[in-house]
Amino acid sequence: MTVRAVIDTNIWVSAIINPFGFPARLRKAFESGAFLSIVSEPLLEELAEVLSRPRIKTKYGLTDDTIADLLVLIDERSEHVMLKGDILICRDKDDNLVIETAVKGNAAYMVSRDDDIKFDSAVSSFLAQFGVSVKSVAQFLEIITP
Repeated sequence: MTVRAVIDTNIWVSAIINPFGFPARLRKAFESGAFLSIVSEPLLEELAEVLSRPRIKTKYGLTDDTIADLLVLIDERSEHVMLKGDILICRDKDDNLVIETAVKGNAAYMVSRDDDIKFDSAVSSFLAQFGVSVKSVAQFLEIITP
């Protein structure tokens, strides 16, 4: 059975700017089919917006092609879910989109570095009702790597 996971935007950003860290290993695992990424249009839009910021592009030497390659990879190899904006559990409204993507996409895991998601007991309890567990990148790699 394929592991279903929502990868938070911050992880994809880290994967593209540092080719040697845990997020880069997660991207390689994704490329090899080790898990199924669940995405929504708002998450893809957020990722495109963050990576296209001039400050980010300049600091990390990102080209439009490099950014497009990652976006196409995620878009084509992920399962897409539609959001209604009806989950309002987190203090940060943008985090609600990640949470809703996980719930509507029947994800088993949400991989994030966001403290509002990782350490908020109300968010953890809410996600647990839907069988979603929040993991760090390192924890998730242990789950999907034989």
